[in-house]
Amino acid sequence: MATTVKYEELLGMEGADLGFSDFITVTQEQINMFADATNDHNWIHIDPERAKDGPFGGPIAHGFLTLSLVIPLWSELLDATDVDTKVNYGLDKVRFIAPVPVNSRIRMGAVIDSITEVKGGIQLGVTQTVEIEGNDKPAVIAEGLYRFYAPRS
Repeated sequence: MATTVKYEELLGMEGADLGFSDFITVTQEQINMFADATNDHNWIHIDPERAKDGPFGGPIAHGFLTLSLVIPLWSELLDATDVDTKVNYGLDKVRFIAPVPVNSRIRMGAVIDSITEVKGGIQLGVTQTVEIEGNDKPAVIAEGLYRFYAPRS
């Protein structure tokens, strides 16, 4: 369940552990659609028969597909109710630690590491860890930057 705050409360959230999102399943259909959207048709992602004999024992999600799922998972963790605009400002660091096999369930945990006032708003630096159910290693660790712009008067 999302932590819901008002814009002015964001400034006091440095160090906040936002907990975990719900689990979602990464399907072969998603992987295939991502391959089509990005023109990355590597067999380790889209050819289940060939991938069985590959290094991961089956098809795996693209690292960037897993990274893109950070956005819907993030929206489950924090909601600022009275902001004018919310922007995914970028990433400082990303590491793909473990592959995500097809039909894996993943979830994300997030901790707010830094809060900076920027022109017209607030920027949050967030460590986001995407976990694979039943795996000791995370799939992705990313340092995300999000901007929340002040409500218009």
